[in-house]
Amino acid sequence: MTQLHAGSKAPDFTLLNQDGKYVRLADFVGRKVLLYFYPRAMTWGCTVQACAVRDAFSRLRELNVAAIGISPDAPARLRKFADRDGLPFTLLSDEEYQTSESYGVWTQKSMFGKSFLGIVRSSFLIDEAGIIVACWYKVRPNATVELALEKIEK
Repeated sequence: MTQLHAGSKAPDFTLLNQDGKYVRLADFVGRKVLLYFYPRAMTWGCTVQACAVRDAFSRLRELNVAAIGISPDAPARLRKFADRDGLPFTLLSDEEYQTSESYGVWTQKSMFGKSFLGIVRSSFLIDEAGIIVACWYKVRPNATVELALEKIEK
Protein backbone atom coordinates (compact mmCIF):
# COMPACT_ATOMS: atom_id res chain seq x y z
CA MET A 1 0.00 0.00 0.00
CA THR A 2 1.47 3.34 -1.06
CA GLN A 3 0.19 6.05 1.24
CA LEU A 4 -0.27 9.64 0.18
CA HIS A 5 1.04 12.58 2.17
CA ALA A 6 0.44 16.28 2.67
CA GLY A 7 1.52 18.24 -0.38
CA SER A 8 0.55 15.50 -2.85
CA LYS A 9 -1.96 16.17 -5.60
CA ALA A 10 -5.17 14.37 -4.63
CA PRO A 11 -5.93 11.63 -7.17
CA ASP A 12 -9.01 12.56 -9.20
CA PHE A 13 -11.86 10.11 -9.49
CA THR A 14 -15.23 9.68 -11.14
CA LEU A 15 -17.63 7.55 -9.10
CA LEU A 16 -21.38 7.00 -8.77
CA ASN A 17 -23.07 8.63 -5.80
CA GLN A 18 -26.02 7.43 -3.73
CA ASP A 19 -28.37 8.73 -6.45
CA GLY A 20 -26.61 6.92 -9.30
CA LYS A 21 -25.04 10.14 -10.66
CA TYR A 22 -21.36 10.53 -11.49
CA VAL A 23 -19.29 12.77 -9.22
CA ARG A 24 -15.68 13.80 -9.76
CA LEU A 25 -13.24 15.28 -7.29
CA ALA A 26 -12.67 17.99 -9.90
CA ASP A 27 -16.30 19.08 -9.34
CA PHE A 28 -15.16 20.51 -5.99
CA VAL A 29 -12.31 22.75 -7.18
CA GLY A 30 -12.59 26.02 -5.25
CA ARG A 31 -13.76 24.26 -2.07
CA LYS A 32 -11.95 22.29 0.56
CA VAL A 33 -12.94 18.63 0.72
CA LEU A 34 -13.07 16.29 3.67
CA LEU A 35 -12.78 12.95 1.88
CA TYR A 36 -13.11 9.83 3.97
CA PHE A 37 -13.02 6.12 3.21
CA TYR A 38 -14.97 3.58 5.22
CA PRO A 39 -15.28 -0.23 4.90
CA ARG A 40 -19.03 -0.85 4.74
CA ALA A 41 -22.20 1.22 4.98
CA MET A 42 -24.55 0.63 7.90
CA THR A 43 -22.01 -1.10 10.14
CA TRP A 44 -21.37 0.24 13.63
CA GLY A 45 -18.08 2.09 13.05
CA CYS A 46 -19.12 3.43 9.67
CA THR A 47 -22.37 4.73 11.13
CA VAL A 48 -20.51 6.47 13.97
CA GLN A 49 -18.20 8.08 11.41
CA ALA A 50 -20.98 9.15 9.02
CA CYS A 51 -23.12 10.55 11.83
CA ALA A 52 -20.17 12.61 13.10
CA VAL A 53 -19.82 14.10 9.62
CA ARG A 54 -23.60 14.66 9.49
CA ASP A 55 -23.57 16.41 12.86
CA ALA A 56 -20.75 18.74 11.74
CA PHE A 57 -22.21 19.31 8.27
CA SER A 58 -23.40 22.89 8.98
CA ARG A 59 -20.01 23.86 10.42
CA LEU A 60 -18.19 22.30 7.48
CA ARG A 61 -20.43 24.15 5.04
CA GLU A 62 -19.73 27.46 6.85
CA LEU A 63 -16.03 26.77 6.31
CA ASN A 64 -16.62 25.99 2.60
CA VAL A 65 -15.74 22.31 3.10
CA ALA A 66 -17.53 19.61 1.12
CA ALA A 67 -17.83 16.22 2.82
CA ILE A 68 -17.53 13.03 0.75
CA GLY A 69 -17.60 9.45 1.99
CA ILE A 70 -16.34 6.58 -0.18
CA SER A 71 -16.91 2.85 0.31
CA PRO A 72 -17.09 -0.26 -1.87
CA ASP A 73 -20.89 -0.38 -1.41
CA ALA A 74 -23.26 -0.19 -4.37
CA PRO A 75 -25.15 3.10 -4.88
CA ALA A 76 -28.45 1.52 -3.74
CA ARG A 77 -26.92 0.56 -0.38
CA LEU A 78 -25.46 4.06 -0.05
CA ARG A 79 -28.94 5.51 -0.66
CA LYS A 80 -30.34 3.32 2.16
CA PHE A 81 -27.53 4.43 4.44
CA ALA A 82 -28.10 8.11 3.65
CA ASP A 83 -31.86 7.78 4.18
CA ARG A 84 -31.59 5.73 7.36
CA ASP A 85 -29.19 8.14 9.07
CA GLY A 86 -30.16 11.44 7.44
CA LEU A 87 -26.78 11.94 5.77
CA PRO A 88 -26.87 15.24 3.83
CA PHE A 89 -23.52 14.82 2.08
CA THR A 90 -22.18 12.87 -0.89
CA LEU A 91 -21.55 9.13 -0.59
CA LEU A 92 -19.65 7.48 -3.43
CA SER A 93 -19.43 3.87 -4.59
CA ASP A 94 -15.97 2.45 -5.32
CA GLU A 95 -17.00 -1.11 -6.16
CA GLU A 96 -13.87 -1.70 -8.25
CA TYR A 97 -11.54 -0.32 -5.50
CA GLN A 98 -9.64 1.83 -8.02
CA THR A 99 -10.04 5.05 -6.05
CA SER A 100 -9.34 3.26 -2.78
CA GLU A 101 -6.11 1.91 -4.29
CA SER A 102 -5.07 5.34 -5.59
CA TYR A 103 -5.46 6.78 -2.07
CA GLY A 104 -3.59 3.87 -0.48
CA VAL A 105 -6.53 2.66 1.63
CA TRP A 106 -7.17 -0.71 -0.10
CA THR A 107 -4.76 -3.06 1.60
CA GLN A 108 -4.11 -6.38 3.28
CA LYS A 109 -5.87 -6.67 6.64
CA SER A 110 -6.34 -9.46 9.14
CA MET A 111 -9.01 -10.40 11.62
CA PHE A 112 -9.31 -13.50 13.78
CA GLY A 113 -6.20 -14.94 12.13
CA LYS A 114 -7.56 -14.56 8.60
CA SER A 115 -5.97 -12.31 6.02
CA PHE A 116 -8.03 -10.39 3.45
CA LEU A 117 -8.06 -7.23 1.35
CA GLY A 118 -10.12 -4.36 2.71
CA ILE A 119 -10.50 -0.66 3.29
CA VAL A 120 -8.39 0.98 5.98
CA ARG A 121 -10.62 3.68 7.48
CA SER A 122 -8.87 6.89 6.46
CA SER A 123 -9.57 10.54 5.83
CA PHE A 124 -8.02 13.31 3.77
CA LEU A 125 -8.33 17.07 3.87
CA ILE A 126 -7.93 18.50 0.37
CA ASP A 127 -7.55 22.21 -0.37
CA GLU A 128 -9.34 24.32 -2.98
CA ALA A 129 -6.71 23.49 -5.63
CA GLY A 130 -6.85 19.72 -5.10
CA ILE A 131 -3.72 19.40 -2.94
CA ILE A 132 -3.79 17.15 0.13
CA VAL A 133 -3.38 19.27 3.26
CA ALA A 134 -3.49 16.33 5.70
CA CYS A 135 -4.19 12.63 5.70
CA TRP A 136 -5.07 10.26 8.50
CA TYR A 137 -4.73 6.52 7.91
CA LYS A 138 -6.35 4.13 10.40
CA VAL A 139 -8.44 7.00 11.74
CA ARG A 140 -10.91 6.29 14.55
CA PRO A 141 -14.53 6.66 13.35
CA ASN A 142 -15.28 9.49 15.76
CA ALA A 143 -12.01 11.36 15.01
CA THR A 144 -12.55 12.09 11.31
CA VAL A 145 -14.28 15.44 11.76
CA GLU A 146 -12.36 16.48 14.87
CA LEU A 147 -8.98 16.09 13.15
CA ALA A 148 -10.13 17.92 10.02
CA LEU A 149 -11.64 20.84 11.96
CA GLU A 150 -8.45 21.20 14.03
CA LYS A 151 -6.44 21.47 10.81
CA ILE A 152 -8.87 23.88 9.12
CA GLU A 153 -9.40 26.18 12.07
CA LYS A 154 -5.77 26.64 13.14
